[in-house]
Amino acid sequence: MFLIVGLGNPENEYANTRHNMGFDTINKLAKQYTIEINKHKFKGIYGTGMIENEKVILLKPQTYMNLSGESVIEAIQFYKIDLEDIIVIYDDMDVEPGKIKIRKKGGAGSHNGMKSVIQNLHSEEFTRIRVGIGTPENKEARIQYVIGNISSEEDKEKLNEGTEKAKEAIIEIMKNGVDSAMNQYN
Repeated sequence: MFLIVGLGNPENEYANTRHNMGFDTINKLAKQYTIEINKHKFKGIYGTGMIENEKVILLKPQTYMNLSGESVIEAIQFYKIDLEDIIVIYDDMDVEPGKIKIRKKGGAGSHNGMKSVIQNLHSEEFTRIRVGIGTPENKEARIQYVIGNISSEEDKEKLNEGTEKAKEAIIEIMKNGVDSAMNQYN
């Protein structure tokens, strides 16, 4: 059983933001595999189903971003999921829009949601997919860039490309493993 977690902000005002690339990827997976994300538990909303003959839990933490790990650890403990069966998807300013990076382990960088996940799991040994959002021209505008609405259609298309690639990478992981997905998408 795999736990696939998309990081994002639960409030409606953040639905159309760069910080919700994880949620957007989960929504695409749920739609393609007809998995309803409507159960409330683990400080999140989730659904269970099958992706490429693998049982999965799709989880969207409903805590604030910097507390995402609380939701993840509750689901892991309840389902007794091994670290190698966890995939976390999140936005990353160090990756170009429309691109993704897959890693089997590593630090959180400057992402507060990932810091929380690592802190709660007491480990960096789990798969993560970083969806590129790029950086703002004005470095002081980082927070607004990440949580502000995406206004440009070109930006929306690029970000959509990234979440589509993240979805396809997860399918590849289910079919052929993380190494295959890394070779194909990194």
